[in-house]
Amino acid sequence: MLNVNNRSYKLPTRPTVVVCVDGCEPDYLAQAVATGHMPWLKRALAEGTGIVADCVVPTFTNPNNLSIVTGAPPSVHGICGNYLFDVASGTEVMMNDPKWLRAPTLLAALADAGKKVCVITAKDKLRRLLGHKMKGICFSSEKSNDVSMEENGIADVLSIVGLPVPDVYSAALSEFVFAAGVKLMQRERPDVMYLSTTDYVQHKHAPGTEGANAFYSMMDGYLSQLDKLGCVIALTADHGMNAKVAMDGQPDVIYLQDWFDAQLGAGVARVILPITDPYVVHHGALGSFATVYLPAGSDVGAVIASMKKIKGMEAVYSREQAAAHFELPADRIGDVVCVSERFTVIGTAASRHDLSGLDAPLRSHGGVSEQRVPLILNRKLPGLDMTRRFRNFDAFDLALNYAQ
Repeated sequence: MLNVNNRSYKLPTRPTVVVCVDGCEPDYLAQAVATGHMPWLKRALAEGTGIVADCVVPTFTNPNNLSIVTGAPPSVHGICGNYLFDVASGTEVMMNDPKWLRAPTLLAALADAGKKVCVITAKDKLRRLLGHKMKGICFSSEKSNDVSMEENGIADVLSIVGLPVPDVYSAALSEFVFAAGVKLMQRERPDVMYLSTTDYVQHKHAPGTEGANAFYSMMDGYLSQLDKLGCVIALTADHGMNAKVAMDGQPDVIYLQDWFDAQLGAGVARVILPITDPYVVHHGALGSFATVYLPAGSDVGAVIASMKKIKGMEAVYSREQAAAHFELPADRIGDVVCVSERFTVIGTAASRHDLSGLDAPLRSHGGVSEQRVPLILNRKLPGLDMTRRFRNFDAFDLALNYAQ
């Protein structure tokens, strides 16, 4: 047994694959299965286990992927967004450096226990966090042409997979993850594999549409191959996805920095959008979660009361309330945390968001409305208490402790 972050795990007795499908609102799977696009998943749901679980809020990529591989919420591992305000340096920074990680990963612990571990992620922003202190194979689709044994535990990925380097804004970025996973399962036979995709398709295509069904059909084919190779498969998501538009089809945005500038004066408060990452073309850095730093001596209660009156705002919390309610590290969030309603997103200032790259109605995530995600295993799970609250970061627990 391994003990990692106060959770115990059995060592795998057969190849185990945990898949995080970025932006996978459960309805994507329901629509694809219902229309015959995912025959493997239909069989897996009938013969295995299908659960709807809760992901971590804020419902963004980095916090949830790190929760899945640590088996713990952000209050433990420290990654509370893709992006944060570093109070110590007074700068806004990406949270893609392992220095922000406060807890060990199960992946590293499994490798230390002598198990062969392989991690493949779509975007390179996650690679160093997922592979922190892990001995094994770890690379991204995005940088699949720039790998080495020293850095990634593997060389010449492109010739192994037989696909070109995919464009970062494409479904091919995720397909490369699955194709590489199948090839490496055949070639290396790792004990544990973690696959993490990108939500480019989900930002553009609603459940049941042609573009969405084509993506999930592709995914189903690769999962079927992994199943035939004898793998235990646990499938979950980092967050869901919703349309974020008004009735006229235009993005429904609360420009919160503009609001604070009008209330308190220009630049007095600082609004941070944790969705921010280097890849904003498909969402314009607009999500349904924000955190706000106020000047010293502010009446936080009065600010919260005023913010709750903003049209489209679902909930507003103080730092302490948000840390407790969402299991976040209190020292890495602002004085105020807010979540917008299902069809609404939060921006900073209107002048700072370039929405010219949106070629489809805005779809995004970040709030409580994107918290429900699938948690599916291709095995029955005897002895599992089905009345407990399931989280996406239970994936390894179910795969190792119940599905072997």
